[in-house]
Amino acid sequence: MFDAVSDKFNAIFSKVRGRARLSEENISEALRDIRMALLEADVNFKVVKSFTSSVREKAVGTEVTARVTPGQQFIKIVHDELVDLLGATGQALTLSGPSPAVIMLVGLVGSGKTTTAGKLALHLSKKNRNTLMVAADTRRPAARRQLVSIGERIGVEVFSNDDEPSPGRICAEALSYASKKGIDTVIIDTAGRLAVDRELMEELATLKRAIAPREVLLVADSMSGQDAVTVAAKFHETLGLTGVILTKLDGDTRGGAALSVKAVAGSPIKFAGIGEKLEDLVPFEPQRMATRILGMGDIVGLVEKAQSAVDEKKAKELEKKIKKGGFTLDDFLDQIKSVRKMGSIESILGMMPGMKGLSSKVDYREAENELKKIEAIINSMTRKERDNHTIINGSRRKRIAGGSGTRVEDVNKLLKKYGAAKKMLKKLSKGGLKQFGRGTSPFPM
Repeated sequence: MFDAVSDKFNAIFSKVRGRARLSEENISEALRDIRMALLEADVNFKVVKSFTSSVREKAVGTEVTARVTPGQQFIKIVHDELVDLLGATGQALTLSGPSPAVIMLVGLVGSGKTTTAGKLALHLSKKNRNTLMVAADTRRPAARRQLVSIGERIGVEVFSNDDEPSPGRICAEALSYASKKGIDTVIIDTAGRLAVDRELMEELATLKRAIAPREVLLVADSMSGQDAVTVAAKFHETLGLTGVILTKLDGDTRGGAALSVKAVAGSPIKFAGIGEKLEDLVPFEPQRMATRILGMGDIVGLVEKAQSAVDEKKAKELEKKIKKGGFTLDDFLDQIKSVRKMGSIESILGMMPGMKGLSSKVDYREAENELKKIEAIINSMTRKERDNHTIINGSRRKRIAGGSGTRVEDVNKLLKKYGAAKKMLKKLSKGGLKQFGRGTSPFPM
């Protein structure tokens, strides 16, 4: 995410960090580099101009705190301005008031609107909202079928009427149904177009007046850069958007849309799509996003990923088991699976402070394949072998390698790693183990 602009900021800051003092001259040099980095990241040129002017104004003549270097002070100024540019604070959905609260999703064809409806419904269901999705795209039967399919996967009801050509009447029926059923949130998936046109805007404006939504959210593809920003501005002008959901943010190496949309379109980014899974929708947090863009990691996001990946009950059971001296290959496999649930190794390293430089040297594909190989090897073992690795002799290792499609050397390597993990846990079991029962893993990969 935003690797291109992040790398450039790191190079700029490496020059600034060593400065004994900040002068007009070296600030100007750094700002020239920042201006180029942002323009190359496809950030709106007016936004770039305003951003660099604001940084200059705050940096020149600023008194440097005794406990920080001038370079650190400059980096803080850039960070704070970046947070403001991204929206200052996270913007929650407005769902209070009479039920049902209506969320109207709008956007162009191909932006991921229907999938995002499902992601948002899943996110809200985890917040104990009783949600109904409405298939109001009467132009594309495939979109209606897709929404129904997503609803079945996540356990959220979908209201659809294939015989009704009017989106307004479908929504009216859906709202009446939601009121009778005591449903508190309704997400409406509207029709899109290949481009913004008058007919689309009139249709959406009419629908908005009829259903009075609490939220009007534009779903925009972040990888389209300034096109997404232009689309957001046009939708906001006609519909009065309450927010934007940026999809495909995980694949956006530049970040132009994220860094421009609030300033240009006037609409806050409320959510970000960070992957293809239905769970991959997160509230947009400017502070955390600015930290990641500047190559400082996202430790809060890392902890949240760890917490969601770990079964608390299993963690407590494992803690008790280890204290009694028991830690089997099945337990080892469970920990590997927990690590994989957190996401790709690349995304995990990217969230760790100070790992930016190291992450570029890691062969992610090889590392991911190594984890898959470990799973295959352990799955090829018998129950007795998993419970007691000492019985795995030469002939058993050969059989396990054949069953898992690996080599005997791979089996030996795994058993060595398992042995090292078991030995470390034995040392920790007398007092330092508690931290490993809450989402972190001591196991080598």
